[in-house]
Amino acid sequence: MAATARRLESQFQLLQPTIPVLLPPLPAVDSGVSEALKALKGTRGLTTGAELIEALERRRRNQVVPTALEAIDRLLDGGLARGKMTEIAGRGARLSVAVAALASATSTGEAAAFIDLADCFDPQLGESAGIDLHRMLWVRPKTLKQAVSAAEMVIATGFQLVIVDAGLPPLRGRVADAAWVRLARAAEAHGTALLVSTPYPLTGTTSEAMLRAEPSRGRWRGGLLTGVETTLRLEKHRRKRPGESVAVLFHAPEALAVGCWPLADAYTSANGQRRTANG
Repeated sequence: MAATARRLESQFQLLQPTIPVLLPPLPAVDSGVSEALKALKGTRGLTTGAELIEALERRRRNQVVPTALEAIDRLLDGGLARGKMTEIAGRGARLSVAVAALASATSTGEAAAFIDLADCFDPQLGESAGIDLHRMLWVRPKTLKQAVSAAEMVIATGFQLVIVDAGLPPLRGRVADAAWVRLARAAEAHGTALLVSTPYPLTGTTSEAMLRAEPSRGRWRGGLLTGVETTLRLEKHRRKRPGESVAVLFHAPEALAVGCWPLADAYTSANGQRRTANG
């Protein structure tokens, strides 16, 4: 009997017991994110998922000022970085992006300043776009040098968002490169999100990120302007690879026009996708 058992063992290899394994394997947990969540829950006494999501959103806003334009926020890694200078250059709908950022900041109770060198801002249009005019300072300088100086003074007073709009070419005067360096350092020192809107690049290496706005294209239906589409390309970013571009479509309920900013003033919303005007 024992001999029979030995022969069977030599002819057949018995299976060894295995330890069950989950398929597919679970992804590794980022220890840094896990520790941050634990610290956030411990310091704020969070008990529900909804409270945790709200706390994470507040924490994100402490690092950036969202423009409320999803496609542009994706390009800028969340929005306009606090303590940094962001530049948007070109002939696209730059004013519409500035209006969106002002509406996003003031609607959450933050103070914002708009340095309007071209004197193209329309308060009624801005208010209809969601800007809280009681939380916005509107400055209308005469030259680019005055605009940069005004921005530096406003940053020093504690404004959370400052936008400098240089208007259309030809620019009114010039400033030295050192002025942009000084302005960027002021934003960093006070934690201000600084957006510089120019017809062509001016800030050089002092900006954290730079978007290029391509010329806008109107969307028409039955002779009525229904929207404005512009393409923005990420030319530079210190924390991500440049080269990505998105098309943003601004819908207009009616044909709106402001003389010095044609096709760039009808602001309602944007989804960052290329689509038809009635889509």
